[in-house]
Amino acid sequence: MPHVVCEPCINCKHTNCVSVCPVNCFHEGPNFLAIDPEKCIDCALCVYECPVKAIFEEEDVPERWVNYVELNLNLSKVWPVITQQKPPLSTAEEFRDVAIKRHLLDSGDA
Repeated sequence: MPHVVCEPCINCKHTNCVSVCPVNCFHEGPNFLAIDPEKCIDCALCVYECPVKAIFEEEDVPERWVNYVELNLNLSKVWPVITQQKPPLSTAEEFRDVAIKRHLLDSGDA
């Protein structure tokens, strides 16, 4: 099962996960990351690196975020691959504990 980036990533976009991914399956949007489920090898290294606990194995995605499975698939098809860690967004601390932020997702040109 591939891993899925969920709502806690929005407006935070920590990229610690990117630095440990052995297959470069992360894709970068303006304020969110997505995992390409076709490239993910289910190693789970990214899960432990995410400071906002936004990454789940597909079968463990909480019910309230199940739509992120399809969202990751779709966004990973149009967003560029990110292979190196970058600083988090300047809004990361402000949005770290915000529970509902799907409406803030900027999908760019996707």
